[in-house]
Amino acid sequence: MKKLKLTDIARGEDTQLIEINPNELIPLPPPYDRVEALPGFKQLTEEQRGRLVCNLDGVVSYAALPKTKNKEEEKKYVEQFVSGMKKLLSKENNWTFLQPLLLSIDYCAQCQTCCDACPIYLASGRNDLYRPTYRSEIFRRLVNKYVRPVGKLRAKLSGGDIELNWTTITRLYELSYRCNLCRRCAQSCPMGVDNALITRELRKLFSQELGWAPKELHEKGTVLQLEVGSPTGLRPDVAIDNLQFLDEEFTEATGTKVSTPWDKEGADILLIHSAGDIISFPEGPISFSIICNAAGINWTLSSEIPGYDGVNYGVFYDDVQLARVAIRHAQIAKKLGVKKIVMGECGHQHKAFMTVADRVLTGDLDIPRESVMTFLENLVFSGKIKFDPSKNNFPVTLHDPCNVVRNLGIVEPQRRILRYLCPQFREMTPHGVDNYCCGGGGGLSVMSDVNFTDWKVHVAGRMKFKQVLEAFADRPGSEVKKYICAPCLNCKLQFRDLLDYYGAREKSGIICGGLAELIVNAMVDVKKPFIQWEEL
Repeated sequence: MKKLKLTDIARGEDTQLIEINPNELIPLPPPYDRVEALPGFKQLTEEQRGRLVCNLDGVVSYAALPKTKNKEEEKKYVEQFVSGMKKLLSKENNWTFLQPLLLSIDYCAQCQTCCDACPIYLASGRNDLYRPTYRSEIFRRLVNKYVRPVGKLRAKLSGGDIELNWTTITRLYELSYRCNLCRRCAQSCPMGVDNALITRELRKLFSQELGWAPKELHEKGTVLQLEVGSPTGLRPDVAIDNLQFLDEEFTEATGTKVSTPWDKEGADILLIHSAGDIISFPEGPISFSIICNAAGINWTLSSEIPGYDGVNYGVFYDDVQLARVAIRHAQIAKKLGVKKIVMGECGHQHKAFMTVADRVLTGDLDIPRESVMTFLENLVFSGKIKFDPSKNNFPVTLHDPCNVVRNLGIVEPQRRILRYLCPQFREMTPHGVDNYCCGGGGGLSVMSDVNFTDWKVHVAGRMKFKQVLEAFADRPGSEVKKYICAPCLNCKLQFRDLLDYYGAREKSGIICGGLAELIVNAMVDVKKPFIQWEEL
């Protein structure tokens, strides 16, 4: 494997910096250990290489980043990058993360403790390019050279003068999307340095200053959400029609009356799902309708744009977009006059709405917000619903969404539910705040441009897939159906890609769903099995 220097980032122009060799990736347990038996890594065509910037690792996350026409155009982007660095380090322009960013720039001891915490670095076979400190140290040296006083001297004394050119910024752009922002590195750092934050701030620089962002997060993400209501393109009227149809379908399938309320003024609870669940995992939203109604909750959904979709991809790449989406959610809750907002099974919705948005949701927009984990725990143990845990007597393991567990520290509520309702519940190793990201964090799960999905299943999600297989090692065959509980839309999307790619449904009998589905499946009053194994 090629040993990389930090200064290599600026050299070689169109030359690819590294090659990804599947044989160097961390091995998977049988029957997934034979590399030659799996679909190959999709290589770029000559036409794509001639048209697109592809000078990092053979993977493209942004097909709208074409090669420049001349040196003048390259110089313009480099100047914009320097301008963006200056804004990141100014109080006027970085109202969200200036202080932790400065601490992370100044206090890295280069001990590399974080490397063994990074699932992407470990999965890659310890490839230097994916080392958590690699992009951070490059950014740090560029800041010290181009932004701070006596920067050039500081950069030389720090051990290397990195040239800032078109090659540098395009590689840094791609490299900022080779991190799932799981922040396992920050958790392990003895100094509290947050490499994931530096990565996220790099993405913000590229988006807000250069106009570079994956279309799934921006053009087809936050922009579409604010215009139409959801990055899925699902309009409010279609969302209502879909759920009304699903209400009828699941009423017939379960023998239990299913009814979803919309736009109820003065409700106690405004529940905000991810619209992707309505389309891809409808059992989740329907489960909440069954649970809330059975517990006698006064609740509602909103049909206003974007009130029915809790997605906020701005948290991954752009503060301006994050604020726009978060403020609209709060305004809708205020208009309806609800007492509290409950966020559905979506990890990044938790981080965006409960952590970052606190800086903009002030005054009468500071509406109480609650995680779905504690909300469901209270309902399950309220005594209002009767359960028969034997209905969930199959192997179940729990995936911990990074933004719910590591970011917010919500660890036990979901576990108390699963220990009660799932007789064969077993933990992954490691788990809780130490658990590995699914590989789709940081917005990666919805990104699929060119050959990016191949990288997600080969590298980003490899440690998680290994964890899942090891959790079910006592029942490896497909004859025993097994359930990954992943209470997050983005995580479920990533698991869908992983299970499809490796054929794990057929080979190992593994499916993935949310937490609410397991609750409904164990309800005494639900006469027919709610979890349909063949359909998941």
